[in-house]
Amino acid sequence: TIAKVAGQSAEMGWQTFISFMALMSVSLGILNLLPIPMLDGGHLVYYIIEAIRGKPVSEQIQMFGLKIGMVLLGSMMLLALFNDFMRL
Repeated sequence: TIAKVAGQSAEMGWQTFISFMALMSVSLGILNLLPIPMLDGGHLVYYIIEAIRGKPVSEQIQMFGLKIGMVLLGSMMLLALFNDFMRL
């Protein structure tokens, strides 16, 4: 788990621990840029579409995308939770 690896990196020294935490931060930033409407990457997709079309994406389409994003993120969280429980 992340906590176990963080503990192991802390035992190796503060530089290793800081490097691990930086890697986790970058990984989270990359995850946030996925083109899922609830995340920042999804907002970027809407902005790109707006720049190409010259008008914003309709609120109805944005709400539909938000619902799909919620289902995707919820599914990924449930899968991760299930995998964690199976490893116990």
